[in-house]
Amino acid sequence: QLQLVESGGGLVQPGGSRRLSCAASGFALGYYAIGWFRQAPGKEREGVSCISSSGGSTHYEDSVKGRFTISKDNTKNMVYLQMNSLKPEDTAVYFCAASGRMTAVQALCNPALMDYWGKGTLVIVSS
Repeated sequence: QLQLVESGGGLVQPGGSRRLSCAASGFALGYYAIGWFRQAPGKEREGVSCISSSGGSTHYEDSVKGRFTISKDNTKNMVYLQMNSLKPEDTAVYFCAASGRMTAVQALCNPALMDYWGKGTLVIVSS
């Protein structure tokens, strides 16, 4: 059974850090690009960061550039999102998703192009 499971969410103070993890089972992440997306209350799901199947190419949305880092360990079938300098506007449910499309990672970081989704983990940035 193909599955993505996120973990690492929680309450964090503004300026703090958090690392999200995404564990894949039932398929090999080495064949898939992975994206982190988020959805805040009352807002549409948006792309945060994406990484290519090999891990050699990454893309970040402007709002997180310089603060978030995506990484991938194909040997462990894991993807991570290191989030630093967190802001209240980063509060959202964070989802990881996988895509088997052979598309440049910048163009791929679109919820409509993802094939498989996790159920999400909630991050709240608040004092």
